[in-house]
Amino acid sequence: MSQPPVIFEIKEKIAVIKLNRPDNRNSMTLEVMNAFREAVGSVQQDNKLRCLIITGSGSTFCAGADFGSGFSAEENRLPNETLMNFYKPFLEVRRIEIPVIAAMNGHAIGGGIGLALVCDIRIAAKDAKYGATFARLGLHSGMAISYILPRLVGPPAACELLFTGRLINGEKAADMGIANYAVDSDKVFDKAWELAQEIASCAPAAVRMMKTSIYRGLGWDTDNAAAFEAHCQSRTFETEDAGEGINALLEKREPVFKGK
Repeated sequence: MSQPPVIFEIKEKIAVIKLNRPDNRNSMTLEVMNAFREAVGSVQQDNKLRCLIITGSGSTFCAGADFGSGFSAEENRLPNETLMNFYKPFLEVRRIEIPVIAAMNGHAIGGGIGLALVCDIRIAAKDAKYGATFARLGLHSGMAISYILPRLVGPPAACELLFTGRLINGEKAADMGIANYAVDSDKVFDKAWELAQEIASCAPAAVRMMKTSIYRGLGWDTDNAAAFEAHCQSRTFETEDAGEGINALLEKREPVFKGK
C-alpha cells in the first residue's frame, strides 16, 4: 500500500499518532504494530512534546486483533509470551510521560478498547460502539483490560461488560466514566485537539509529574496485569470454544459454545 500503516505528525508541541488502515478497521496487524512502536518511540525521545493524541482513520478507532490474518507462535516462545510481544507496542503507551488522549473517532472493539484504556483521557463518538467482546469469542481479555476497567467503572459494571462482551455506544461510555466526553463523530478530533492545547499551555514539568503521581497513588501496575492476562488468554486460545468463537466472527454468525 502507498499509504503508511500509521501516520505520525507534530504540531504546536502536540503529537498525533493515527492508525491508518481504515479498510481493515485499523486492526492490530503486524505492520500496524511495528509502525505504532516506531511512532511511540519518537514520542518518548522528543522532550519538547507536551501532549499526544492517538486516533484512527475512517469510521473505526481500532477493531483490535486481525483474526483473519491468523496468529502463530514465535519460535522458542511460550504462547503467552507471543501474546505479550503482540500487545507490547500498544502497552508502551502507558510509559509515555506526557498526557495521552484517545480520540476514538469510531468503533473501538477488543484490543481497540484496550488501546484506548491505556490512554489518560478518552473522547468517544456518540453513536460508535465500544466494548471488550472477548467472551463472545471464547477468549480471556488482554492488554490489562480486566485490570483497568474495574478501576474506571467499578467492579459490578466491569463484570457485566466483560462477562457479556456487550457493546455500548459513546454516550453510555461517557456516562459510565470510560470516556471523558461523547460528541458527534466528526467533532471527536476537534475536542481532543482542544483538550491537548489546554494541556500544552500548562507547565510541562508539573503536568508530567502530576501524571506520575496520579498513577503511583493508584498503584497502577498494568504490566503485571497484562502479563497475567496473556497467560489466561493463551490458555483460552487452546479451547474448542475459542476456535468456534473466532470462526463465527469470520463467518459473521452467532457462535455455539460447548464449554470445551
